[in-house]
Amino acid sequence: MSIISVRDLVVEYDGRRVLDGLNLDIEPGKITVLLGGSGSGKSTLLRQILGLEHPKSGSISIKGTDITTCSQADLKTLRRSVGVAFQSAALFNSLSLEENVALTLREHTALAPSVIDLIVWLKLAVVGLADFGKLHPQELSGGMKKRAAVARALAMDPEILVLDEPSAGLDPIVAAELDELIVFLKETFQITALVVTHEMHSAFRIADRIAMLFDGRFLAVGTKDEIRANQNPRVRQFLNRVSANPMHTPALASYLERYVQSQEAKP
Repeated sequence: MSIISVRDLVVEYDGRRVLDGLNLDIEPGKITVLLGGSGSGKSTLLRQILGLEHPKSGSISIKGTDITTCSQADLKTLRRSVGVAFQSAALFNSLSLEENVALTLREHTALAPSVIDLIVWLKLAVVGLADFGKLHPQELSGGMKKRAAVARALAMDPEILVLDEPSAGLDPIVAAELDELIVFLKETFQITALVVTHEMHSAFRIADRIAMLFDGRFLAVGTKDEIRANQNPRVRQFLNRVSANPMHTPALASYLERYVQSQEAKP
């Protein structure tokens, strides 16, 4: 049974169709990677799944509840089972790392301060930041900020973890470490993860299933091997990193040749 189910989802902005009849099932305990280039509709779909926007038509069910029609109270309850780490980390600079992670617990639970302190330490330990809790975000490296965002997303023990471009802006070594952390969380806590990315290497390292978006539609959905074997021209173009608008066209080459000749002919 799917923990998240998207059915016939249509999203339009000012009459322009951004998502065009999407269908997707996200299985519990698996890592699903939403892969696509800039402007493909990844962020729009993510906002829909988080209940931040309403679609023109279609439905999104999380744990059996349609979030496009449910009450605000039910939506609020469902959101507690979803942890989100945003692309920019979105940490509060005025708060220490410990305070950032504790914020959700203090706002949404009645736990004793000592219990919250213990939970915060455990979450930071899971992401390898147990010794850095007193630091503020501006004192952290890019990779540490990403890990801190994951720790905060884990604070309420969510069943679903949503990660928006977790490897963006990181060097290859730090990105690989973050990939290992995502896989560790799935294997250790059986957490369901939805990872939005355009990083090919990361996607194929962590994914159980990949859903590839292009112009608001899914080109392919399947396992890593199924995506690699897919012969859709757009899928091949993306996998092989082939430019959609090659610069070295015959017309451009001819223009450059004439330009060079005209420069050489000048006295």
